[in-house]
Amino acid sequence: MSLKVQLSKNTAATAHRVILCDKSTSYAAFLSKEDAALAKAAFDAKQPTYQVFGGGKSITLLMADSSREAFKLKEDVRRAAYGVVKFLNGNKIGEASFENATANKELGFAFAEGAVLSSYQFLKYKTKDVKPNTLVKLLVNENSLSKNELTELEVVTQANLIARDLINEPLSYLTAEQLSKEITKLGKEAGFKVEVFNKKKIESLKMGGLLAVNRGSQRPPTFNILEYKPAKAKNKKPVILVGKGVVYDTGGLSLKPTPNSMDMMKCDMGGAATVIGAIYAISKLKLPIHVVGLIPATDNRPGEDAYVPGDVVTMMNGINVEVLNTDAEGRMILGDALAYADRYKPELVFDFATLTGAAKAAISGLATAYMGTASEDVKTRVETSSRNTHERLVELPLWEEFAPMIKSDVADIKNIGGPEAGAITAGKFLECFTTYPWLHFDIAGSAYLMAEDNYRGKYATGVGVRLVVDFIKNY
Repeated sequence: MSLKVQLSKNTAATAHRVILCDKSTSYAAFLSKEDAALAKAAFDAKQPTYQVFGGGKSITLLMADSSREAFKLKEDVRRAAYGVVKFLNGNKIGEASFENATANKELGFAFAEGAVLSSYQFLKYKTKDVKPNTLVKLLVNENSLSKNELTELEVVTQANLIARDLINEPLSYLTAEQLSKEITKLGKEAGFKVEVFNKKKIESLKMGGLLAVNRGSQRPPTFNILEYKPAKAKNKKPVILVGKGVVYDTGGLSLKPTPNSMDMMKCDMGGAATVIGAIYAISKLKLPIHVVGLIPATDNRPGEDAYVPGDVVTMMNGINVEVLNTDAEGRMILGDALAYADRYKPELVFDFATLTGAAKAAISGLATAYMGTASEDVKTRVETSSRNTHERLVELPLWEEFAPMIKSDVADIKNIGGPEAGAITAGKFLECFTTYPWLHFDIAGSAYLMAEDNYRGKYATGVGVRLVVDFIKNY
């Protein structure tokens, strides 16, 4: 059961209250004179919280450092919400209230967002030792969150949690065909159009990359088109979101080792989950932007007819690719999707993919590596959305000097570069299939975490959903 946030006129009567303060807050409004003095002393000593207990009730005060930059302060509050949620669940509390007693009105949303995201659990397959959260309701003072903000909060956090659920699902459930069914169901729920291409249609389109990766599997691929087109869209040409949908990656014949590698490869459709979650939210919020999602989906297996190192694959746009590593499969299926995007003559294209270990090695799971050919204005706006959501980005160069690293002796290009700049050469490969302004987001490190990281949780994070929604909202 997820955490439900509700507006309330009176949160003072709640047994367990959480109040966000800053240096201008008067504690006398909710504490005794003695406790107010103790709270002031605690905060003067740089303690982030002060708690009062008694009679089965509690008041938790959180101190916001108003001297911090706005985006850092919002993240401080999201992270503080995680601590509060953990405390309340640890004490088996089912309902609490929140009040923003600072002058910064954005912090109410930040706290509620952090609380909902911190409450995520994936318990579908647990039959024993199940420990669901006890905290199921958060009453937010109506002066701390508007009705419109509550609607946005509900939709965006739900979209993030949908993405997390999809990533956490095992291949035993989430095949390429099942992913298409999930997309279709979500399209009906949120109001966006879905079209699913089967293998025969994919063959007719000559999507050689997707078909090559699928050759080792006994299960067919799919190609999914998600479209949200409002009646009065601001953009004449669509914004396209492309998501890598490798529902499981063994590496193919270039087989991955199992520990700390193949054993987490159900997450290799994290880019698809980002696109699904983002379009779900954009559609539900009825944002006035025409957006299309393209998701090629398959598993990558070392079956008897699997593609092999040394093969040459003709992609949808006619480029011949020398395959030197079958574990570099994500770029193969994305190449076809990026080529297909050209049919829309798009205004802008983003792709999201758990693409390279090199990106993870460079910046860990703390951020997403990105690069591309979009204008500096687009990059500036993307980085603003990154700060707004604290889904951090690091731009990597896409200089022309990297192009020779993927030049092939026997075909047009090869699907891996050398031992250096692996994340960039992967991006350089994808660039070969673009004819429009484009940004590539390598979420290999940030999409799936092996240790809990505050409100981002453990395992699937749903990274990219909140960033894209913020970008489109301010497009």
